[in-house]
Amino acid sequence: MSGKVFFSVTMSLDGFMAPEDVPAEVVFTPEGRDDPRARRWLAKWSELQAWVFPLRWFRESLGFGEGGEEGLDNDFAREIYERTGASVMGRRMFDAGELSWPEEAPFHTPVFVLTHSGRDPWERPGGTTFHFVQDGVESALLQAREAAGDRDVRISGGAETIQQYLDRGLIDEFSITLTPVLLGAGIRLFDHIDADRLTLTQSRADASSRVTHLTYTVAKR
Repeated sequence: MSGKVFFSVTMSLDGFMAPEDVPAEVVFTPEGRDDPRARRWLAKWSELQAWVFPLRWFRESLGFGEGGEEGLDNDFAREIYERTGASVMGRRMFDAGELSWPEEAPFHTPVFVLTHSGRDPWERPGGTTFHFVQDGVESALLQAREAAGDRDVRISGGAETIQQYLDRGLIDEFSITLTPVLLGAGIRLFDHIDADRLTLTQSRADASSRVTHLTYTVAKR
């Protein structure tokens, strides 16, 4: 178990990693499609994530067919995928994904879901199996490390889950893809973090014509 623990998110120029919170059943069900909250959330989310949609890796990973753009952004997205041996996510992120992911979920590795309610493992086509962990963030990380072997563990989100791992000093590095979008309001990545406990060092900065990828290592103070 020698891999790193990391996260990688897209962030708006004014510091938001997601639009304002809207229940998943409003955004991702047929009944909610006409709700103004759902339309607004999807429009903002699509604007925030627009850099990834044309990429060859994204299209192939989600089964949208061959072709697509290559270059720096595509290489960055593919690198995140290839280094990940297991993922950890919060239950709210899973609930939204269960409603919106294709049948072949886009992870292709074990995924450990933090939850307060038990559920049997959920195996999907393409190598993704969701495991539901009820005994805390450290337990989920330990199981993910064991499953990942020499590869890295990605803390997939959402923001609250990432914050828990950051605040416990369990993150080795992270990447922010900074987009030239202003959301005005939404979910901030670094809310509720004790900034006095962490030291960040920028290790990479890669800019394309669309976005800038910033990578930082994390150390405890």
